[in-house]
Amino acid sequence: MTDIKQKKENVKMHLKDLRQNLKKMHLEVTEELILPKPGDVKDLMDKMNKLLKLIESK
Repeated sequence: MTDIKQKKENVKMHLKDLRQNLKKMHLEVTEELILPKPGDVKDLMDKMNKLLKLIESK
């Protein structure tokens, strides 16, 4: 697999993971009226930063 294809697959994997986590968090807030733990929000922010670095890397 070429480097570009591998990078694309990594980005897809990260996006799927982020989307799943955000959907779960959204359901907890809207349906169960539970605010996310600060650590959970920080973890998602860290994942988004890793994804951004992956996208920006050459």
